[in-house]
Amino acid sequence: MPQPLLPSRWEFNPDRWPDDDCVAVGADLAPSTLIAAYSAGAFPMPVDDVAPMVWWSPQRRGVLRLDDLRVSRSLRRSVGHYEIRIDTAFDAVIEGCADPRRQGAWINHAILDAYRELYEVGWAHSIETWTSGGELAGGLYGVAIGGLFAGESMFYRQRDASKVALVGLVELLRDEDAGRRLIDVQWRTPHLATLGVTEMSRDDYLSRLPALVNDVPPPEPWR
Repeated sequence: MPQPLLPSRWEFNPDRWPDDDCVAVGADLAPSTLIAAYSAGAFPMPVDDVAPMVWWSPQRRGVLRLDDLRVSRSLRRSVGHYEIRIDTAFDAVIEGCADPRRQGAWINHAILDAYRELYEVGWAHSIETWTSGGELAGGLYGVAIGGLFAGESMFYRQRDASKVALVGLVELLRDEDAGRRLIDVQWRTPHLATLGVTEMSRDDYLSRLPALVNDVPPPEPWR
């Protein structure tokens, strides 16, 4: 179970946010601040290594409802080639996601340190795909709050490994309450759209968020 956190000294108030994807600049990346931000509908993503942290709440939010996941025939075959593990290699997953050689790489040292700390207190998690030979093939990491899983980034080193991690996450969250859960992917990309990711307006997302973050989490899959 995640450790209880003291209240953040920073306030994330959607009533004050502009009509823009970027909603705030500054604050810190303490665990309490990150959980307060996610619970209000914001997440951090730096613009560069020297500027203050930038916080985002997209006008059009990319989301994946568990029943909307699309698993193609080829992806279904790939699922059988990997083993899914949870929280056994968080550092390796986030470092794989942060690889500066990746197109659009954005995870800097501040983000790495912050989410490692969030993992240590039980709020951040990794879903990993492993080969039969014991090699990490890919994975994703994110933040779990109640019925919400906020996906941060994913990577792969072998074919379909990141997609298989997403399939594993959906299966992990499935039970009789699955319809009350949601995976937040920040923005819908053409790649994510092929997996069933749709868009939700910011107003709609924020209206659903309190029930999500205060909902009963899935049967404890983490560590």
